[in-house]
Amino acid sequence: MIRSLAIGQISLGTGQYRYPLWPPLTEGCPRSSTSEIAYPLTVDYDYSRVSAGLFDQPALPGLDRWTPLLPPLDERLALGEGGTALIPLEGGAGGWDGRLYIKDESRNPTWSHKDRLNRCAVSAAALSGSAGVVVASSGNHAGSAAAYAARAGLPCVALVSAGAPLEVQAWIRSYGAVVLQVEREARWSVMRQIVRQLGYHPVSNLTEGGHTGHPFGPEGYKSIAYELFLQLGRRPPAAVFVPTGYGELLFGVWKGFAELQRLGLSPTVPRMFACEPAARAPLFQALAQGRPVAAVPARPTRAVSIATTVSGYRALLAVQESGGWAIRVTDADLVASREGLARAGIWAELSAAAGLAGCRLALDQGERFDGPVVCISTASGFKRWADGSGAKPAPQVSDDLFEINRVLRSHYGLDV
Repeated sequence: MIRSLAIGQISLGTGQYRYPLWPPLTEGCPRSSTSEIAYPLTVDYDYSRVSAGLFDQPALPGLDRWTPLLPPLDERLALGEGGTALIPLEGGAGGWDGRLYIKDESRNPTWSHKDRLNRCAVSAAALSGSAGVVVASSGNHAGSAAAYAARAGLPCVALVSAGAPLEVQAWIRSYGAVVLQVEREARWSVMRQIVRQLGYHPVSNLTEGGHTGHPFGPEGYKSIAYELFLQLGRRPPAAVFVPTGYGELLFGVWKGFAELQRLGLSPTVPRMFACEPAARAPLFQALAQGRPVAAVPARPTRAVSIATTVSGYRALLAVQESGGWAIRVTDADLVASREGLARAGIWAELSAAAGLAGCRLALDQGERFDGPVVCISTASGFKRWADGSGAKPAPQVSDDLFEINRVLRSHYGLDV
């Protein structure tokens, strides 16, 4: 059986401190982090043992095909994630005469890119003997985590924002997950209570001083780079435009291409462009101010899936190392680009159109690329139009552990 070649975790902060592979350090590097910023970690591998034939296979579904370059995967969790379509886009390229493609991540099992992350992160929960999984998300991430937790036979608690759409809550609950409404300000505190007191494994962010997230999760996104390399005839694109919130997707795709270059398979790494809602755009602010992370006010935007108020250091690293930048897209840009995708036969959620919106803005501003360009479309547009079956509001909790336990028992019959 092919085994993972993962050998440890490396801090992305100053010093690049090394740690064992287990346990995943979900609250950042203990030695390089400060009170202002928690530096995330990434997984290191024994690259000298990677078989030259690993990339001779076709880009089909199943993350297990990339096992040597992923953290340990629980085989029971496989849902056929990955292997998504790369679709040429005709028109809408701002007069540019190059080739423009859409990587359609709605083809994943729960219809978003988050399945690649959760295959890795929930595997970590299952393989480490965790009591359950906890996730803070009001959409794609929560639904995906709930699906993979169900596959693993683990209970899942999903913390959603107060007022999250009832249809989305019903969809998350359909996988057997416990759904709790939490005020935004209390989210991290509630997460930490569930992790530390109940022994649940966090598959979303626990830190407030910048985004760290799960070290294993973004490794799943590397598979997008591997697939693009093969789908484009064993060469990298010139640029990749990525809808960006915390930037885990952006980082994972960049790291995958950096590995291909390290292994001598790709001559270059594409320029990575983070496409953020203009109303917030914390990564743009961090880059403009020369800071590792930045925080911005929670101004309104319709791009709810990527509407973060704090940037992630991973995203900054990927943009800087690749020679890319952060692009601010308005809600009007997103609507126009989603309509463009629909006319090309792709129905995406509004946030998923940010990649194409950012690409159009870059081309309009004179950017040109020596090779094909890929825009990642992250999720299906159908989730917001669920049938509403079982749609009822989740109970709301504070960060009081007694109240959390009471709600888990009384509403869900969970033995805590």
